[in-house]
Amino acid sequence: MQDLTGRTAFVTGAASGIGLGIATALSQAGVKVMLCDIEEEALATAVEKLKLTNADVDGVRADVSLKAELQAAADATVARYGRVHILVNNAGVGGGRGYGHWTDAGWNWVLGVNLMSVIWGIEIFGPLIEAHGEGGQIVSTASVSGLIAGPNPGYDVSKYGVVALSEGLRNVLAPRKIGVSVLCPGIIRTQIMNSRRNVPQRFAGKIGSPLPTEGPLAEFIKAFQERINNGIDPLYVGELVREAIENDWPYIFTDTEHEPFIEQRFAAIKQGFDRIRGRTPRR
Repeated sequence: MQDLTGRTAFVTGAASGIGLGIATALSQAGVKVMLCDIEEEALATAVEKLKLTNADVDGVRADVSLKAELQAAADATVARYGRVHILVNNAGVGGGRGYGHWTDAGWNWVLGVNLMSVIWGIEIFGPLIEAHGEGGQIVSTASVSGLIAGPNPGYDVSKYGVVALSEGLRNVLAPRKIGVSVLCPGIIRTQIMNSRRNVPQRFAGKIGSPLPTEGPLAEFIKAFQERINNGIDPLYVGELVREAIENDWPYIFTDTEHEPFIEQRFAAIKQGFDRIRGRTPRR
């Protein structure tokens, strides 16, 4: 896949943020891109802006937490471009609440978008990539929170799942000429903190109380939002993803800020083994 010219990509969550950065970077490399997003107006704007650069792009609206809508988007992509070579499972939400504030709807929403859409995306698009025999790549957006758990359990669980799925499928799909990469971005300039704008109607009013506007948690959220406002350019992330596709990187990181925390986690895991080293398990 080192020459991406003329290939076709399907990108979810493509109307803004990392998804738009990836769609832009791929189109700049001569890739035909089908942008998919739940926000119809933002999607139309993104497609029109990319078309001004003479990019061969199109858009399809879908709520990727619904398998039928994701299948319909795949059908639209095949109808428009014929073959698909690159799948980018990027759609994600940062919703849900911490311990003591969980709801079933909150878990279903976050897991549906962040994890199940990735599973379904691979299930639907994997055979399409295999069918033409030209090879391809699957890139799924996790997070550094897929390697080091933070304060948002639903988000962390979903992103750990994306990492595990990607790692497990890499060797399985390699003989089928499909590379698998997992993107673990750090603090990127996106709308992740405003995910509730896209809560589907079936979950409206059911995902838990709004985030507090006063107190320690509110101050933490405000400070984190400021970090995001000054975060890494999504197009830079897109360019990294393009390079990763060209070179079949298993892991894609955006910076080294969280590397020490990941090393601490691995050290703690190693310490767990050291505690029982030399013991003979009873059979």
